[in-house]
Amino acid sequence: MTETISRQPLIAVEHLFKSVTDSSGSLDILRDIDFTLQPGETVAIVGASGSGKSTLLSILAGLDVPSRGTVRLQGHDMFALDEDARAALRAQKIGFVFQSFQLMGNLTALENVMLPLELAGVRGARVQATEMLQRVGLGQRLQHYPKLLSGGEQQRVALARAFVVRPAVLLADEPTGSLDFATGEAVMELMFALNREQGTTLVLVTHDRGIAARCDRRITIAAGAVAADEQGVLEQPG
Repeated sequence: MTETISRQPLIAVEHLFKSVTDSSGSLDILRDIDFTLQPGETVAIVGASGSGKSTLLSILAGLDVPSRGTVRLQGHDMFALDEDARAALRAQKIGFVFQSFQLMGNLTALENVMLPLELAGVRGARVQATEMLQRVGLGQRLQHYPKLLSGGEQQRVALARAFVVRPAVLLADEPTGSLDFATGEAVMELMFALNREQGTTLVLVTHDRGIAARCDRRITIAAGAVAADEQGVLEQPG
């Protein structure tokens, strides 16, 4: 007899709409977005500029609020929570990597990576942050401020900061967008390696077809709606 094991989705996006209104009227940014993400999946959100990708990512993070619909994170209805409770859930479950790094300029690399641990009240933050910076190859840059680091080094600090809290999901918005090709390739290799090690669900917005092809799944957004949802890692052109 075969036993069926049901897995609760890590994220469930349920009939999501987002509209904004200005002097010219109402604009639909997202229209009836509906999908689930399983633990450990790597998912690329792709589509033309202005299609709604970054807005969708912001709503997945609970940073933006939908006009209708909801997002459930490990069963928690994010938009049934008040802003403080949503922020607390985000701090516990979600890591971020941005195109512009978003490091604190007045903090060293080590202090940037320690920050989310300290905010969460984790003991031994300095040791954990040091180990993570060593893991991303920056063991000799602990006391350097962001302005003294290259773009690739800053993005590795951002990766260390995101992964040090062992998030259930990592959201990345064009993580190689401000890097040259070789540096971007090295950063993505590191991101995928850390993701495998921790079993994180990785959701990234990208225009890079090569990066999207490496993901387990690609969700294409067109004119604010899901135009395609494809499974399977694609072969990359040689």
